[in-house]
Amino acid sequence: MFTGIIEAMGVVSAISKEGTNTTFTVKSPISKELKIDQSVSHNGVCLTVVAQNDASHTVTAIDETLQKTNLGALTLGSAVNLERCMPANGRFDGHIVQGHVDQTATCIKREDKNGSWLYRFAFNPQTGNVIVEKGSVCVNGISLTCFDVTDDAFSVAIIPYTFEHTNLKEVEVNSTVNLEFDILGKYMQRLLKKQHIM
Repeated sequence: MFTGIIEAMGVVSAISKEGTNTTFTVKSPISKELKIDQSVSHNGVCLTVVAQNDASHTVTAIDETLQKTNLGALTLGSAVNLERCMPANGRFDGHIVQGHVDQTATCIKREDKNGSWLYRFAFNPQTGNVIVEKGSVCVNGISLTCFDVTDDAFSVAIIPYTFEHTNLKEVEVNSTVNLEFDILGKYMQRLLKKQHIM
């Protein structure tokens, strides 16, 4: 389980194909602290560390993950948001994040607000995902509060610290990002549908 609070940014230093899978080697300041079999969020995708050293670590993404997230578009030098699982005695500074991407979204607006940045993302409403005004959403692994919510889009406001310390600064109009919707909202929607309330 994650919280959507990014610990560090890594940089993709090697990519290799193994059948339908892709292996990524990522250089990062936390790589030296990782262990084999540890779960780490990469742009909001939970992946297992399969190798590591003091400078970098390696993870493998299966074809399903590559097709349904933006990991398949990573290239050498791409910046990746990283977060380790929350320790049992840790603080919930963000919200409950599973590391299971629901779908991707497209950036349709990026606006410099002279001290903050406003992004608007459009997504496919046919997937049945639920999002609410002032609710939580995970974008590329980052816990954010959404506003101006419609059936197929939402906006987020980004403070300078988040802009500088995540790969959101590389997101432009037409960029693809990973989305994970609030797990509590998804369970509630499922319950209501089973009771034929929705």
